[in-house]
Amino acid sequence: MREAPSQYRPSQPPVPGPGRRAFLAGTLAAAGLAAAGCGPAESLASGRTPLRQWNPFGGGDGLRMLDMHETYEAEHPGIDLRATTFEWGAPFYTKVAMGAAGGRGADIAAVHVSRLESLAPGKLLDPIDQAMLADTGIGEADFLPNIWRECFFGGELYAIPLDTHLLVQFYNLDVCRQAGLLDSDDRLVPLDNLDTYLDALREIQDVTGAYGLSLDTWGPWVNFWTLYRQQDGELTFYEDGYEWDEDKAMAALELLYRLSEEGLAPRVSEGADTSANLANGRSGLMIHGNWEMSTLQAAGTDFSVTQFPNLFGNHRTRGDTHCYVLPHQRDRDGERTRAALEYAAWMLRNSLSWSEGAGHIPAYRPVAESAEYDALHPQSEYREAAENVQFEPEAWFSGSAGRLQDEATGPITALHQGTRTPDEALEQLKRTFRMLTDVPAPV
Repeated sequence: MREAPSQYRPSQPPVPGPGRRAFLAGTLAAAGLAAAGCGPAESLASGRTPLRQWNPFGGGDGLRMLDMHETYEAEHPGIDLRATTFEWGAPFYTKVAMGAAGGRGADIAAVHVSRLESLAPGKLLDPIDQAMLADTGIGEADFLPNIWRECFFGGELYAIPLDTHLLVQFYNLDVCRQAGLLDSDDRLVPLDNLDTYLDALREIQDVTGAYGLSLDTWGPWVNFWTLYRQQDGELTFYEDGYEWDEDKAMAALELLYRLSEEGLAPRVSEGADTSANLANGRSGLMIHGNWEMSTLQAAGTDFSVTQFPNLFGNHRTRGDTHCYVLPHQRDRDGERTRAALEYAAWMLRNSLSWSEGAGHIPAYRPVAESAEYDALHPQSEYREAAENVQFEPEAWFSGSAGRLQDEATGPITALHQGTRTPDEALEQLKRTFRMLTDVPAPV
């Protein structure tokens, strides 16, 4: 299990040109060649410090990071940055693990902090020297405590947080205005507690003639986890089993079932359908990740964003953190490691640009609390959500793009479709948990 320090324990349009697009669209094979090519020798010959970065950022995030890297390179002529983008999800994490297992990992990689345990700190990841990080001007005080402590394993620091990304609530201003749910500043009125929220969905449905709420029924684990955690539900995995609160799990499942059964939310909503329902006025509210902001902006939707609704007594919501780690290297070079940490520090200090695109909340507090971020709308409307983010339970199969999400999809999706009752979905989830704990950790 992760162990924090003792005090914590009891989108911007793409830049024209085929090169940038080809970079993002490249195959894994081509990316691997770029990572393992002759660049380091060329760098040494020119007197520049080579710096290899791996990341999973495609789409708008990828283009935004390319922009940031271009600025970084212009300001650091002595660094030869070679950033390689791999396919998001399992392909990326497989590449990171394989490279690190052979001691040939990149100098620095961007991963989800929820995957820290699956990356086997101490084996596939090298610890971060806090004194060396402090030399870059970055330290504990620069982050929220709930984010910082997720970056530790066995009492050692293994990650540097870049952002918080999480489920939020989008609202269509035109629809919610017609439903009488906006205040004088055109902000959504508080919809705290379940009864108030369901009443609001019915009022919105009267306006849309379709749904009150749009949410993804094909990636539903994150919605379940949020509702479960809002009830203080705990889920602990052991080598030979697990422990959780079935009553709280049932309450979360019953709500998801009710939303679709009563027609307040779609029975089937996958991928682009979820945002389309809000954009075209078929729903007034949408629960989705903050990264959908760029989709709605591109569609010309008049919308805003707030925290995940307080349905069970608080605003807890499932989320994650993009962070920088040091993949294991057999003979780690001190100069390149220092350059990697200085690169991470630069990215943190310039993370306002990162937030402008997909709406990620900066983990670096001097940016998140700055006047420039205050002026970002709707990003600054849900800044406090970072304090309520709920990471998934600690297990090698947990976290973003992990097996837990994939395996839990079936029973909860069937719940929305009406082919499973909450009781049946609960039993299937229990079988899923038992199956996952029976599988030995790969590392």
